Amino acid sequence: MNRAFNFSAGPATLPTEVLETIQSELLDFQGTGISVMEMSHRGKIFDAVYKESVANLRQLAAIPEDFDILYMTGGASTQFALAPINLAGPKTAKKAGYVNTGSWYEKTIKAAQTVGVEVFDAASSKGSNHNHIPKEIAGASDLAYLHITSNNTIFGTQFQSLPSAKESGDAKLVIDMSSDFLSKPIDWSNIGVAYAGTQKNAGPSGLTVVVIHRSLYERESDETPAMFRYSTFAKNDSMYNTPPTFQIYAFGLIVKWLLEKQGGLTGIAAHNEKKAKLIYDVIDGAPEFFKGHSVTDSRSLMNATWNFANTDLNQVFLDGANDRRLDGLKGHRSVGGLRASIYNAMPAAGCAALAEYMKEFLKSNG
Repeated sequence: MNRAFNFSAGPATLPTEVLETIQSELLDFQGTGISVMEMSHRGKIFDAVYKESVANLRQLAAIPEDFDILYMTGGASTQFALAPINLAGPKTAKKAGYVNTGSWYEKTIKAAQTVGVEVFDAASSKGSNHNHIPKEIAGASDLAYLHITSNNTIFGTQFQSLPSAKESGDAKLVIDMSSDFLSKPIDWSNIGVAYAGTQKNAGPSGLTVVVIHRSLYERESDETPAMFRYSTFAKNDSMYNTPPTFQIYAFGLIVKWLLEKQGGLTGIAAHNEKKAKLIYDVIDGAPEFFKGHSVTDSRSLMNATWNFANTDLNQVFLDGANDRRLDGLKGHRSVGGLRASIYNAMPAAGCAALAEYMKEFLKSNG
């Protein structure tokens, strides 16, 4: 099979060996004669799948024992509303801080405002079309939380380190980690909630992982419907209703792949750095031709974004990429140009193939 290198921003490429495991088990899971997609989420076999994935995730990401791991649905977009509902509701009567690093900011603050939470703008990179991560964050002392997006797929920027308690005004962080979840070690010291859709780094679309400090459940209101409360999922092992069983199974396989085959988060982080360097070295080597969007100290290891000095070359490059089975490289309209999404499962060979094509394109068109 001649698989393409898939640089799509999401749903994104998955590890080939994980896909092969899924393929081999799809019709008959563990000798049961039925697919994992057909199993009851209350049965012993799926219960073991669920528990193993949670235990492995806790080990992989070094998640402290005072955090719960919740499996939810609705993507990060649902968390935009659930976080303010549960963390900044009537019991706190506090405003929530948000750092504006890109397009998702508008959606997160709109969701918070819709449910009646006052929003505080803590920092912004809007003035430069979000080409950097703000270095100064105005942390107010009365914030319910400080919300950040750790990696920005559209603009190709990423927090190199998370804001400290001092930088956040002692407010705990609420982080949308959807596009760099499990791509590097996580510092949990100032996190209250981290959430991520799995469709970029950790599985197929349809599962949202929420990691939450247990102390935050006391902020929930009795008037909030059960399905909208984090504590409901915690008390019921994420099975208050029928969970996305197939996605949990696939996510568990990828967690095991990271843990056993990639050297954990330290190992995959080193791998991701090497992959990204292949592309950024080409961009940096010809700055008069390749125009990288993000500044160097804010560059994402997950999404490399650039344009050409001559924008007429964009489509020419894309046409050539398609001929080489380098797929999904068109940039977002907010930035234009090109975007290579190089998540965990993108092999080094894919980044090498793209880098070689970029060099060839420079020789032909520079």
